Amino acid sequence: MPTYDYRCEKNHTFEVFHGIKDDSPRTCPRCGAAAKRVPAGGGGFLFKGSGFYITDYRSKNYKERAKADKPGATPGGSSGGGTPPPASGGKD
Repeated sequence: MPTYDYRCEKNHTFEVFHGIKDDSPRTCPRCGAAAKRVPAGGGGFLFKGSGFYITDYRSKNYKERAKADKPGATPGGSSGGGTPPPASGGKD
């Protein structure tokens, strides 16, 4: 069950924990005046760790295409594994 914010005619605010379908009228616990439900601030976010980025949760397919788009990447997503380039310079 969610918690709802209410404000009375005398501008007192309070919270009530009740079901979504409970439409019974509310009265202020401080003054007894009629109260109306007001929009709540919503859920808060708590970020912990070194950071969160949009790329952290990309699909595997997206990551493979991004690797293929990088300069020097081979088709198929893996780099390396081939013959190394010839060494520049003289012979040993």
